[in-house]
Amino acid sequence: MPGGKGRLTVALSSQGAEKTVSLDEVFTGGTVYFRMPEEKNGDTSWRSLPRDKAESHYLLRSPVNDPEHVLRQVERMRSVSKVGEENVNGAQTVHYRGKLDHETLTLRMAEDRRAKFTEVREKVGSDLPAVADVWIGRDGRVVRTRLDCPMGTAGVTATMNFTDLGKPVETPAVPEDAAAVPPNAVGGPLTG
Repeated sequence: MPGGKGRLTVALSSQGAEKTVSLDEVFTGGTVYFRMPEEKNGDTSWRSLPRDKAESHYLLRSPVNDPEHVLRQVERMRSVSKVGEENVNGAQTVHYRGKLDHETLTLRMAEDRRAKFTEVREKVGSDLPAVADVWIGRDGRVVRTRLDCPMGTAGVTATMNFTDLGKPVETPAVPEDAAAVPPNAVGGPLTG
């Protein structure tokens, strides 16, 4: 997303679900615009939120699916080691793996959610077993990230693939009449 501008669509489906639910997003300047193309109540209007005020509500989810947030988490890896060289989406990459500490896992997380994960950390007596993987192409660009926190049946993995690297990006049009919403009103699986 050159200059912090871009468009993405997030899709969520669950096992056995009849439909996939999606969320359209536009990032431009310091604002993120988002809408569900098909809401149960029929409301498909755009909403807006200051990008730096958005919070995550789930482990390994970025606020409003902001790719830059994931890159910030990956750059904070500790005990990094080289896994090897791999071909990812047609690109030759070097694969690295490192640990994620509690502060990185809860980066920009809503306060009530952060408190719950802090409580779990205190009960366990150490950071949660979270790791990050990053695949970097020969040109120095990130091609894929994967964040993983295996905790039995409650574990979570989030993978992000970057495609069309280095290709020109058309600046997305800013949705008109997007209603501003407070950061604490945005939550749920699709918005992170």
